[in-house]
Amino acid sequence: MRRRQFAAALGLAPAVLSQPRKAPPNIIWITGEDMGPALNCYGFSGTRTPHLDRLAAEGVKFTRTFATAPVCSSSRSGFMTGAHQVRTGAHHHRSHRRDNFQLRAGARLVTDRLREQGYFTCNVLDIAPGVRGTGKTDLNFTAPKPFDGTHWNQRRPNQPFFAHINFQAPHKGPAFVEARKQARLVNPASLELPPYWPDHPVVRDEYANFLDAINLLDTQIGVTLEALRKDDLLENSVIAFFGDNGRCLIRGKQWLYDAGVQVPLIVRWPGAGLKAGSERDDIVTLLDVTATTLDCAGVDVAAARLDGSPLFGPKHVQREHAFVARDRCDMTLDRIRAVRTVQYKYIRNFMPERPYTQFNAYIEKSYPTLGVMKKLHSEGKLNATQQLFMAARKPAEELYDVIADPHEVRNLAQSPRHRQPLAELRGAMDEWLDKIDDQGRFPEKPEAQVL
Repeated sequence: MRRRQFAAALGLAPAVLSQPRKAPPNIIWITGEDMGPALNCYGFSGTRTPHLDRLAAEGVKFTRTFATAPVCSSSRSGFMTGAHQVRTGAHHHRSHRRDNFQLRAGARLVTDRLREQGYFTCNVLDIAPGVRGTGKTDLNFTAPKPFDGTHWNQRRPNQPFFAHINFQAPHKGPAFVEARKQARLVNPASLELPPYWPDHPVVRDEYANFLDAINLLDTQIGVTLEALRKDDLLENSVIAFFGDNGRCLIRGKQWLYDAGVQVPLIVRWPGAGLKAGSERDDIVTLLDVTATTLDCAGVDVAAARLDGSPLFGPKHVQREHAFVARDRCDMTLDRIRAVRTVQYKYIRNFMPERPYTQFNAYIEKSYPTLGVMKKLHSEGKLNATQQLFMAARKPAEELYDVIADPHEVRNLAQSPRHRQPLAELRGAMDEWLDKIDDQGRFPEKPEAQVL
């Protein structure tokens, strides 16, 4: 591929190829918790997201982006280091909070590497009256000082900064309550439900509340962008918006279907030659966001032993696969691995005897749809697709054609017509598990658990 064709494929304008390197840009991560790509700019009509839509119109939108885990602490332990959590031993949700656990294999916090490049790092709290970041870190390893401060205005004059601005919405909890105070709410009756949920008023209400929370998030992001504009920072900063894991609804968060691991990713980078309003449909993971961040700050990403690559420029490496993992979540032990390509998702359940619905206190308390499904299942009122999630055990393998079956409800693992993709993805999984030195194969030490 010629240089200009390659640049176009990466969303780069031709001018970027000849631009001299400028002073290091500010780098801003804006994250929304527990969300999938349910935004207008992603073709979803059930929400109102004008601020994120504008960000996408001014930047590059990635349509096939995946977290490495379907739960916050494991995913964050990945993208805050650029190393897959199963390689570093940070794979179990809310682990290693009291045992002084150190990361394996030379992995380091992105903020530690950025400090060495002269960056001020901050986990932003106060943004504007009524809008505040959470300051969440939630890492499954020891990190005595992950950030230098709580706002970009605490840095030295002219010092470049890295800011992480995290919003709880649309995580279950206070954000769901706050979202219902908005003047315009999503009409539950107007929603198209995925086929694996029963059509029930409680299900529709929970889904609508989740979408209300995304609308709330968009409002908060609008305030944030205005604060950055007032401080004259929009034109000399790289802004990456993404979710930390998939949506907090049944068959989403804590599971490896796309609803649990697919996230939005929008990158706005003025002056870098990115084609405004462009779209990328190649496979990327949040580890690539880390690599992009370090690369644009001048870090030698080849020497950093990252599990991602920069999204733009000559160091970009095209992915064929995204590998994702689920391990213990709270008190619920499981080990599941999956590989996603453009067309297929292959899931390997290492503990098939444990059902999808094994007890989890958070899920039982926070997901009212599960209660409805349990009741309807006991009454024999779920259809065949809805009953799949209520099965007494999981299949050892699952294979889905995500183009023909985007909701991942037709398991093709036993299909004679799909033996070739099944064999190819089995092989890709085996090779990756060996290469990554998956720590999930070892039992967790009791002192590492936080329940």
